[in-house]
Amino acid sequence: MKKIGFFIALFAIIFVGCDKEITLELDNSKPMLVIDGSITDLAGPYFVQLSLSTSINNPTRIIGVNNARVIITDQAGIKDSLQFVSNGLYRTQKIKGIEGGTYNLEVVVDQKKYTASATMPKKVNLDSLRINTFPFNGEIRYSIIPVYLDPITLGNSYRFIQKINDTLDPTFHIFNDNLNNGKVNQRPLRGGDDNLKIKPRDNVFVEMQCISNTCYIYYNSLDQQSGAGPGGGTAPSNPPSNIVGGALGIFSAHTVQRKTVTIR
Repeated sequence: MKKIGFFIALFAIIFVGCDKEITLELDNSKPMLVIDGSITDLAGPYFVQLSLSTSINNPTRIIGVNNARVIITDQAGIKDSLQFVSNGLYRTQKIKGIEGGTYNLEVVVDQKKYTASATMPKKVNLDSLRINTFPFNGEIRYSIIPVYLDPITLGNSYRFIQKINDTLDPTFHIFNDNLNNGKVNQRPLRGGDDNLKIKPRDNVFVEMQCISNTCYIYYNSLDQQSGAGPGGGTAPSNPPSNIVGGALGIFSAHTVQRKTVTIR
């Protein structure tokens, strides 16, 4: 059974002012390179985090890889050599994210090359956030429904990041349109545990990302492996990724929209 935990800094969340660490249980073997990077339709810079997978018995911290060469190119031929920031974090200097754009990542560490390619989907408009109420154990609970009209073309995927006041909801909110293609979304963002339930006067922040099907499969795999409760869940394994060369992680190109609602 695989027993190594690795931690992936998700930079979509850096854009909302906080980091999220993902822990997976993998083989207790030599540390592997973890690549996590993203290009969005917001103004840059954009970031790529390079780190090493960490034994589950080690402290929960990111071990950055600082001696890498990181390059992102786009379909227009622009080549951006990323600038090292600190602790395995690299930032772009001139690349620009646009809807429909394709971006190629090249990472070289100790003369070994890793590559990935990502195409940014078209943006689906986030119209509003609707407050949903429902009874639970004799009390009224709240959840948020992101309101958007899914395009009639099948194959759209979405990721939502939710913050309740200043606290990040660690739940993986991953949707696709297999069941509601071409319809207005009616699915709420399911919450985590009772320690993070939404209450009156709370401010709830939601970021909507239109992601590729590759990213949907990646985050959905993480969700399946991390969740299912005590005694449940699937056997841990490396989630499918678009990174070629033997590294873990994901390289994403996605759109970003944000809205906030106050529970009244």
